[in-house]
Amino acid sequence: MPYFISLMRLTQKGLDELGNSPERGRISKERVEALGGRSICLYATMGTYDFVQVFEMPDEASMMQYVMTARRDGHVEPLILPAFDASEWSGIVDKLKLGK
Repeated sequence: MPYFISLMRLTQKGLDELGNSPERGRISKERVEALGGRSICLYATMGTYDFVQVFEMPDEASMMQYVMTARRDGHVEPLILPAFDASEWSGIVDKLKLGK
């Protein structure tokens, strides 16, 4: 299954309802599972983004459905990055035929 990394910033609504953040994390996990995916990890971070979450989702359409639902809720603005594990990356590099 494809991996995705979400970098999230809290919106003003998310900041105003910060006390509900742990509950929203639980809801997020349930939504991901309902789409056939898995939330691998969720971290609160300092800096430009407030949270980083790593997902394993069945496909890009499932990820998009999850993201649009999260955006509609209005608590975060996510930046979604497709991610490749070491094995996938190695396969991509091998197909480039570098130096040949």
